[in-house]
Amino acid sequence: MVELTEQEFIRLVLRAYRQLPPAYRRELERGNVDVTVEDWPGAAEQDLLEEGGTLFGLYHGVPRTDREGGDPVLPDRIILYRQPILQSCTTRAEVVREIRITLWHEVGHYLGLDEAALHRLGYG
Repeated sequence: MVELTEQEFIRLVLRAYRQLPPAYRRELERGNVDVTVEDWPGAAEQDLLEEGGTLFGLYHGVPRTDREGGDPVLPDRIILYRQPILQSCTTRAEVVREIRITLWHEVGHYLGLDEAALHRLGYG
């Protein structure tokens, strides 16, 4: 397990966000997508996993490809879960890599990619 403060973790998430291609960042900003960090997923989120799985992040919203015009009333959210990521990694470099993969994975869901496509792209 890696020890990082919440602020250190958030800085790593911001760095990963800035590494997204500019077109994706513009799409997230135009789509009013809020990227946040929480310590742990709630019980309802954990229930989305198969037995023994670990949830590192979650996209809440309507994928861009499923929208039928008009802007959504509430912002979509991408949540990265700090403690599961920290507990699964043994080095800071692993944390940086997992944050990047998790962020890209959830951005992929916003863009309308399914799990199979994300796995093919290496973000599964």
